[in-house]
Amino acid sequence: MIGKYNTLKVIKTVDFGVYLDGGELGEILLPIRYVPPGLKVDDDIEVFIYLDSEDRIIATTEEPHAIVGEFAYLKVVSVNKTGAFLDWGLMKDLLVPYREQAERMKEGERYVVYVYLDDESRRIVATSKLNSVLDNLMPEYEEGEEVDIMVIGKTDLGYKVAVNNTHSGMLYHNELFKPIKIGDSCKGYIKKVREDDKLDISLEKPGYEKIDGLAADIIEKLKAKDGHMDISDKSPAELIYKVFGTSKKNFKKAIGALYKQRLIKIDNNGISLL
Repeated sequence: MIGKYNTLKVIKTVDFGVYLDGGELGEILLPIRYVPPGLKVDDDIEVFIYLDSEDRIIATTEEPHAIVGEFAYLKVVSVNKTGAFLDWGLMKDLLVPYREQAERMKEGERYVVYVYLDDESRRIVATSKLNSVLDNLMPEYEEGEEVDIMVIGKTDLGYKVAVNNTHSGMLYHNELFKPIKIGDSCKGYIKKVREDDKLDISLEKPGYEKIDGLAADIIEKLKAKDGHMDISDKSPAELIYKVFGTSKKNFKKAIGALYKQRLIKIDNNGISLL
């Protein structure tokens, strides 16, 4: 419950807020500044539960940049003898203890961290030692499966990503058709589960389903442009991505399929509906 969103019932109102039924955690205060107009006893409300600056369990309707079990790219707002404190969207900053810092954090810099609940203190803290929280479970994915990814590092081969907050994957430089950077979050697709249980990731859905959807999009755009567009398989990859949101490789496959179906013609001036 702590560090997560919860839907709780209002059990009483006071001058400084309302108390919510926290089950085993007891009554949890939602301070008055977060109470929406008209909220009354027996109403349900979704709140985020965490510990305030005095380590009291408290509720808020504010949304942190990440909850327990998620990665985030956050800025250090202060550093003291305890560790580094990150701005994560709540009044109380998020602590990264020195023992959980992969490198000594500096004020004003941004870092990818994983948010977790410390079992002993019940405090929500973060770690930048990302290898310790990834790949602890067998990767049970199907090729082509859609996943949530976050870019957490860069290597000579490409970008390392966190997959569904549990596994590490790789986006290869030579397969990227748009610029990405550390901290970016988006949808990705399982390209391959390797024999060493590592994941190769693609930003585009592999197989014919992706091409079919792209082919339909090309037809619709051609119709909207009176049947002709000054773009073809000879056009720059950047232009193709700007117009169709896809790689040049997939664009060439799609127009090739349309050409074979005699739906379009391809020439030096672009593509046209037949």
